[in-house]
Amino acid sequence: MSISLQKGQKVSLAKPDGGGLTRVKMGLGWDAVAKKGRFGKSKAQSIDLDASCLMFDASGNLADQVWFRQLRSKDGSVLHTGDNLTGEGEGDDEVINVDLPSVPSNVAQLVFTVNSFTGQDFSQIANAFCRLVDETTGREIARYELSGSGGHNAQIMAKVSRDGQGWAMTAIGATANGRTFQHLLPTVSAHL
Repeated sequence: MSISLQKGQKVSLAKPDGGGLTRVKMGLGWDAVAKKGRFGKSKAQSIDLDASCLMFDASGNLADQVWFRQLRSKDGSVLHTGDNLTGEGEGDDEVINVDLPSVPSNVAQLVFTVNSFTGQDFSQIANAFCRLVDETTGREIARYELSGSGGHNAQIMAKVSRDGQGWAMTAIGATANGRTFQHLLPTVSAHL
């Protein structure tokens, strides 16, 4: 059973049987709001949202990043499956896979962000969500609805951080502005 997260809510990623998750996927999905065309007809538009995973050490330093220009972390533990330029289709539009046991021990937090590379703001985006899935079972663990449409073109979605011997996910949902993850770093820093 999936947990629907609210901003700031944290969920442990320990399995019900006491073990920990090993392979997770962070999925991002969205739809473009139809624009009003001539004569009141709706016109479809394309929205290019980009999911990124930022890997931070315990001191809050950026150790590595995975995004549409670098689809794999240097150590191979995090893999982006590719850039979706439109948001068309059902389900996850962009996916980042994480092999948690392979994440280097110096990495304390994985922060997932989304931004509009083309600069369109969230008032033009509908049905946006991020979700964490146990890759070994296909079970959705947690879902966070990226609500709050407005003039921002980026959002700090969630973080997965070391929690004792395991990992925990925290929904962040902080709005920001920036066309790439580099522009979001000052906002991300406030949530480490």
